[in-house]
Amino acid sequence: MDPSTTLSLTVTLAVLAAAVTHAAWNAIAHGIKDQTLAFALIGAGGIVIAIPLIIVTAMPRSDCWPYLLGSVAIHVFYNLLLMRCYRLGEFGQVYPLARGTSPLVVTILAAVFVHEHLGLAPIAGVAVVSAGLAVLVLAGRRPGRAAFLAAVGTGLTIAAYTTVDGVGVRLSASPVGYIGWLMLLESLGVPLFAVIRRRDVLLKQSRRILLAGLAAGALSVLAYGLVLWAQTRGALAPIAALRETSVIFGAVIGTLVFREPFGRTRIAATVLVAAGIVLLNVT
Repeated sequence: MDPSTTLSLTVTLAVLAAAVTHAAWNAIAHGIKDQTLAFALIGAGGIVIAIPLIIVTAMPRSDCWPYLLGSVAIHVFYNLLLMRCYRLGEFGQVYPLARGTSPLVVTILAAVFVHEHLGLAPIAGVAVVSAGLAVLVLAGRRPGRAAFLAAVGTGLTIAAYTTVDGVGVRLSASPVGYIGWLMLLESLGVPLFAVIRRRDVLLKQSRRILLAGLAAGALSVLAYGLVLWAQTRGALAPIAALRETSVIFGAVIGTLVFREPFGRTRIAATVLVAAGIVLLNVT
């Protein structure tokens, strides 16, 4: 199918739901101090959800597998960089910087490799959303150099896997099967490492930590599954920008849960992102 360059109401709501879910699982990940443990549990939760998806859905077509396997490799680097971000910086600093880097890069990649050319209003929407996310970085204490570089690197990997998966899921003829195989394969690495090298740490964790990590893994599958479904029905760049509204929800979570300040700057960023969402839906 030829995805529209404007987003329908159904696609918009699906991606906004993904944004809320994405912010929630990232907040859970940030809240677990041992980041290797956190991402091991998230990976295990992803595996638990992915296996039934693989069993009950059709196998993705062979044409999509180079993209799917490429995305798995990119996701491994993404998770490593994201763990480093959360070790080095505050949630309210590195999360918006990482997520805000990707929409503009996706716009360029989608135009070059997928030949998706947006109208003026969607392009303006992507730019305004990205600007709003950039403002969020200024809301608190500036991240250090190492945290800044890790966050920007994370944003570039997000742009890369978003573009690769946008092509792959359209070729798969089975979006749910695609997300099942993607989540299964990308989720294996960190849990296996933790079982081999950190088994004693895993066994000492409270039930609350274990359940929180597994729940975050399930939420991560839901969040990205909604995005992949949306990418079969809309252009990559506006979906990428709309997905990154998760940063606004992340800022709210950062304020309510981690006691990070919200303030006027974040209010201004929220207004900008809301304006960008309106422009993304202008036909």
